[in-house]
Amino acid sequence: MTLRVGLVQTRTPATHEAALAHVAPLVREAAEKGARFILTPEGVNVLQKDRAKLLPTLVSLDDDPVVLGLRNLARELGVWIDVGSALVKREDGKAANRQAVIDPSGAIVATYDKLHMFDVNLPTGETARESSTYEPGDRAVVVETPLGVFGLTICYDMRFPALHRALALGGAQILTVPAAFTRPTGEAHWDILLRARAIETGSFVLAAAQGGLHEDGRGTWGRSIVVGPWGEVIGKLDHDAPGVLIADIELGAVDRARAAIPALKNARAFTGP
Repeated sequence: MTLRVGLVQTRTPATHEAALAHVAPLVREAAEKGARFILTPEGVNVLQKDRAKLLPTLVSLDDDPVVLGLRNLARELGVWIDVGSALVKREDGKAANRQAVIDPSGAIVATYDKLHMFDVNLPTGETARESSTYEPGDRAVVVETPLGVFGLTICYDMRFPALHRALALGGAQILTVPAAFTRPTGEAHWDILLRARAIETGSFVLAAAQGGLHEDGRGTWGRSIVVGPWGEVIGKLDHDAPGVLIADIELGAVDRARAAIPALKNARAFTGP
């Protein structure tokens, strides 16, 4: 089975209204080019690094205007849309970085809260403390669809191979990696980590990214990419400007890669050190 996917690369603004006006034409473009599954980046509903400004604007996933707009687009265009992540208010009032998969009827069929919080001190002097704003998730999520089986991850999750292995063992053929990667880490690690996760699991990897200098002052790497289960780059944007990446993926390649190198089956338990 061959599936045409569309990866939307955005430079998401600092308000929900502007974010929807920004992403909607790109989703339409992907659908017009034949994509049946469309992935957006992390934080596609709003990007605002000032916590005091961000938190009062967050609403539930069901009430978020960007998510509602994307649900309407999925219904109108007859496509699957994966909201790579929306920054939302949880049921308990805390904030979550949440992925949502929308079917062609506009229904949300699965959600995933980012497991790994980006709490780092980079060599450039840049620091991040996601755990001060967001409550991490506690479960891995695999979504079975008529298009294929998807395993959901978000950005910093890509540095944790055990999560991707668990998703593949759970049946995932395609791993989604929406991101808002920093520029220094993107330049150093983006391609190699994504290709490693594809090779280790024998899976397709779809990584839709934020890119460029944002209203809130952050810089993101861009370079959205589709990687095949043998680690080959199937398609890539070579810039950080907003745009659409279209790629055709043949799901039989997953079985062939896993049969050639059955790493998922060959792993053994061990003790120590």
